[in-house]
Amino acid sequence: MGTYSVRASEIQQDWYIVDAEGQILGRLASEIASVLKGKRKATYTPHLDVGDHVIVINAEKVVVTGRKRDNKFYFRHSLYPGGDTQTRFRDLQAAKPDEIIRLAVKGMMPKNRLGRAMMKKLKIYAGVEHPHVAQQPRPFPLPAYLTGGK
Repeated sequence: MGTYSVRASEIQQDWYIVDAEGQILGRLASEIASVLKGKRKATYTPHLDVGDHVIVINAEKVVVTGRKRDNKFYFRHSLYPGGDTQTRFRDLQAAKPDEIIRLAVKGMMPKNRLGRAMMKKLKIYAGVEHPHVAQQPRPFPLPAYLTGGK
């Protein structure tokens, strides 16, 4: 008996929706990355994109623990001399709340073209409204440590 490997034509991708209100950023991002990669499926294959689509709503209401709200910085560089920019967490949350979750999940994904393809399946919205009603997203299967044991 050989090892079963899923074919690209057999991959079925579902849609999930998660409410980020009151969720801790890193814990939520690791669960989202796991679903995007497909690691929760029995047909997980590292070299194929078998993961599901994830819609995140209420991204502006995600929380961080400790003093990260004031002390956490996001760094970027324009590749020109002196082109570095640091943005504080609270400033980025006020300006682009979806970018916080996107950066957290992106850091947990593979750094190759497969990882970039998986990131395209992540849809993040600051508020409650989203245009993906036609896909009939199911509630996100959050583990007990994220839901407070509910």
